[in-house]
Amino acid sequence: METTTTTITRHTCLKLEIPNTPEPIFVKGTWFHSHFHLSISDGLDAWLCNATEEEVRDRAAQWDQPVIEYINLAERYLGFQQPGSVYSFTDAGDGYKRLSWTFEKNGIKLEWRWKCRSAPNSKEVTAGILDFLMDENIKLSDEVVKKDQSYKRLKVEAEKCLAQSERFSNEKVEFESEIYSKFVAVLNSKKAKLRDLQEQLSNKKSAGNLPEEEEESTDKTQSFDEGSDDEKSDKEPLKDFATTSKGAPASSARGQKRITRK
Repeated sequence: METTTTTITRHTCLKLEIPNTPEPIFVKGTWFHSHFHLSISDGLDAWLCNATEEEVRDRAAQWDQPVIEYINLAERYLGFQQPGSVYSFTDAGDGYKRLSWTFEKNGIKLEWRWKCRSAPNSKEVTAGILDFLMDENIKLSDEVVKKDQSYKRLKVEAEKCLAQSERFSNEKVEFESEIYSKFVAVLNSKKAKLRDLQEQLSNKKSAGNLPEEEEESTDKTQSFDEGSDDEKSDKEPLKDFATTSKGAPASSARGQKRITRK
């Protein structure tokens, strides 16, 4: 890009497709702060339009626009073909061509026109346009190469980051699994200790209640064997009765013998 003492010079080149025209035209624009230059070629002939500061100022005043806004709008429509805009490049007599394009402002369709004169050296103008396109193509190619290299570096870095992320994720899962297994082991150990303590406590309680139960069972056995006083008194007559009944036949027998002897 070329620079001036006060502003930066901008360049554009538009391959303009015009309806009802067999071949496109190339419009190269050089844009300054308050004026612009156009170089136009169809590949065989060339035309030039050097809009002076005074001409641009008058045109901007006609459209109630600041000069810088007028320049920017012209650059927009001649730097890139705008959809919806009607372009034309027609004869204007005496070897002149009229370049025009339309646009809408506040709902009103407007048309800008600029007269272009035949270039004194069409080959030079056409060669200048081609050189500009070649330089821009080389710049774009270099930029594409740089972007591609940057993309590849970013891709490698992204793959490294992805691998590292996966490694961190796996380590996290392994760490969580290890911690969980240790926690489960500790928890099970605590549960086993609690069960042991509960069993010990239950055994102690059972051992403390055993003597009382044995005493109670012994007292019940003795009372059953000894019986009550009434039961004793009831049993003793039975013994006497048995003794008396056994002795009774013996005495009667002796009495009978004695009687016989008399």
